[in-house]
Amino acid sequence: MRSLVLLAIVGLAAQLVDGSLGMAYGVTSTTLLLAIGASPAAASASVHLAEIGTSLASGVSHWKFGNVDWKVVAKIGIPGALGAFLGATVLSSISTVAAAPVMALILIALGSYILIRFTAFGLPRRTLDKPLGKRFLSPLGLLAGFIDATGGGGWGPVGTPAILASGRLEPRKTIGSIDTSEFLVALGASAGFLLALGSQGINFAWALALLIGGVIAAPIAAWLVRHLPPRILGSAVGGMIILTNTRSLIRSDWIDQGDNPVRFLVYGLIVAVWVAAFAHSLREHRKTPAADAPVATSQAEQRQAEQDERAGQEQRGTQPDPV
Repeated sequence: MRSLVLLAIVGLAAQLVDGSLGMAYGVTSTTLLLAIGASPAAASASVHLAEIGTSLASGVSHWKFGNVDWKVVAKIGIPGALGAFLGATVLSSISTVAAAPVMALILIALGSYILIRFTAFGLPRRTLDKPLGKRFLSPLGLLAGFIDATGGGGWGPVGTPAILASGRLEPRKTIGSIDTSEFLVALGASAGFLLALGSQGINFAWALALLIGGVIAAPIAAWLVRHLPPRILGSAVGGMIILTNTRSLIRSDWIDQGDNPVRFLVYGLIVAVWVAAFAHSLREHRKTPAADAPVATSQAEQRQAEQDERAGQEQRGTQPDPV
């Protein structure tokens, strides 16, 4: 019973991070299940089964707060479900050990780019009107879904930085769309695991405990991502990507040296830079909050913004611009 309560708490914390930053639910949950002795396939299967419910709750919450681009969800989610199904069915015969450090290096580079871009310049508003096409999103979804199923997590760490780095979708909509499309990925992975393992290969008690915690956290995380300024959110996501994938790289066969204390120095330096970047973004946002505010994404929000502008002009004694 105690382990199930712990899993529920982990599910809550993992979904809070995932719903706010667009990543880390699967990685966090799978890591704990592996620590208590679950096989990789059983751990990934249980987590993805729980993600059917948590991603659905998260998607509804993000939709309510206006954080979802449904075109992006369709373009990346369907290939993602296919990739997850393929990854789940071949997990027992495909090893991702050799590919892990290469992927970690790519993600560290993307995370560094995002951290620098958002910390130094804020939201790249001039590119937000350029739609993301299938040529970019479909291969990305296929790859991210496959990695997510075979590695017990990866949909957010692969999909979120790639879309953010494109500069074509603001951070809150990137996170909301990735979290919403994860529902399709979880369905595809679960179908693959059920086909490969059967129901006896999945611990439904683990999945239920993770689900309960995740459902509780989903609306809180969606509210956070709706109201956090893009500049601050971008810095937070970039730091999370760098730290998570540096840890994976250090623990890979390329570098792993057991309990070498140097790795803690590396983690400390990354955290120090991350905190400094976050503090800088916060200071810059306080100086110019209007310039860094989330962009209105619906007609109702646009009308409200126009009304606020006219009211401000009237208070300053100027005539409002014609609409």
